Amino acid sequence: MKLARYPQMSDSFSQAHSSHSASNVVTSSESSEHVASESSGTNATGTEGSKNYDSLSSLGGAPCATSNSSEECQSMDEVAKLRKELQDTLVVYDKACVDLVNAKKKIQVLSTECSEEARKVEHALEWEKALKRTVADEKAKQLEAINQVEHARRSFTREAYSRHKAEMATNVLSQDRAQIVDAILSKSRTCRRYSKQDIELATENFSEARKIGEGGYGNVYRCTLDHTEVAVKVIQQDSIDKTDEFLKEVEILSQLRHPNLVLLLGFCPEIGCLVYEYLKSGSLEDQLFNNKGHQPLHWFLRIQIIFEVSCGLAFLHSRNPEPIVHRDLKPANILLDRSYVGKIGDVGFAKLISDLVPDWQTEYKETIVAGTLYYMDPEYQQTGTVRPKSDVFALGVIMLQLLTGRHPNGLIVSAENAIKNGRLHDILDKSQSDWPIDEAEMFANLGLKCTALKCRDRPDLESEVLLKLDEILHRITSSVNLRNPKLSVPSHFICPITQELMEDPHVAADGHTYEHYAIRAWLKRHKTSPVTRSKFPNSSIIPNHSLRAAIQQWKSQLPDQTKT
Repeated sequence: MKLARYPQMSDSFSQAHSSHSASNVVTSSESSEHVASESSGTNATGTEGSKNYDSLSSLGGAPCATSNSSEECQSMDEVAKLRKELQDTLVVYDKACVDLVNAKKKIQVLSTECSEEARKVEHALEWEKALKRTVADEKAKQLEAINQVEHARRSFTREAYSRHKAEMATNVLSQDRAQIVDAILSKSRTCRRYSKQDIELATENFSEARKIGEGGYGNVYRCTLDHTEVAVKVIQQDSIDKTDEFLKEVEILSQLRHPNLVLLLGFCPEIGCLVYEYLKSGSLEDQLFNNKGHQPLHWFLRIQIIFEVSCGLAFLHSRNPEPIVHRDLKPANILLDRSYVGKIGDVGFAKLISDLVPDWQTEYKETIVAGTLYYMDPEYQQTGTVRPKSDVFALGVIMLQLLTGRHPNGLIVSAENAIKNGRLHDILDKSQSDWPIDEAEMFANLGLKCTALKCRDRPDLESEVLLKLDEILHRITSSVNLRNPKLSVPSHFICPITQELMEDPHVAADGHTYEHYAIRAWLKRHKTSPVTRSKFPNSSIIPNHSLRAAIQQWKSQLPDQTKT
């Protein structure tokens, strides 16, 4: 190398190069840790390099004093050229270092921006997932809403179809009902159709003052129609499902005529009401349990009422071509007229069956069991099978009630135990003190037979029950001695004052019954009872309609020669 020829110049250049290299190494090392110190280190290096360059320039600038040879001058030119190239290289290097520092700053900024963008991208991805979940939920809700709308649409369609069918059925039913009403009016001459205005006027717009009770499906009002005292039974306004029951009762009763059935006088289809004959003595239930302040029903009348009710039931059961089963026979549905004649009412639950069902068969069944607890046939409750002997069970319960004056709960067991132990007199109604024990026992045994659990064990109404009741009544009335009838007259029919059969019995304040004219005459002269010898609490007397009806009924059973 040509620089070897100039050891001083070579050493000076080497020193400058080493110094610059060392400076650059330190600067590079420090720039990786502190960006600001890198810049100052670079400037110092540049200054030091310039000094070295100046020394070299001053060295090269001196004229060749010796000018020994042209080669040395040429070498000097080359050195100057190299120096120039080195200087340019160092300038480029310095610039590259500055660019490197700037690039690192940009990288750092870009890295920060990249991290921020990465976080934004991650947040955006999470937001996108949340939006997807929200969209999925909304889509599910939309599908559910669509399904609900579709279900509602189908339901609405079915409801509209059902309503249409119901309207058609209602129209057909209305036409059928109109035909039934026309048929009733054409078949019955005594059953009249009343208008809504007639009923409202007669009942004073269904005044509470006119209300006398409640039936199976409506209120009962006492009023006057066509100058006749009647009982109007009005269907409940909210009992629309019982309109068929109403028409059924009209159709049945309008065709029935029997002295022991309540007479139907008319009806009003507009408001659904039945017009019956009014029975002054009320129901059998009223006479047994709600008869405060009045004389209790006489035992003879009780047996006679059961006989009359049995006659009415036999008429219903023997109706051709379709027998009628009442299914709700109870004391509340047995009404009494002013002479205490028993009549069956409230045939609204009656069921027409095409043929009589044998006792061992269960041909006719229904899903809705009608009737009243304690009077309802046990087999009918369990199987829904209705037979005429279902009414016989209720009749037996009523017999035991008339005998004991008790409510039906547990009555059958009490009667069985009393008869079994020979203590029938313990359960007899204490309001009657002169029960004929033998006839009462016959009556109780008949009632227990009628209440047998199985239909086949119950007696036939027409061939057995009626015959037995007729026998009991005959035993009571046949005790009259034809030679001296007064000696065999029941003691409670005899007036304690006149000792003769009473024609117009009245109850005095002492609780005993007397002939009307006799007790009136007694009270004018005495203040004490002719029986108890105690002072009368007051002088009032009350007619004993029950005993009067019993005496008249008893007299009607007597042979003709004994009435003279």
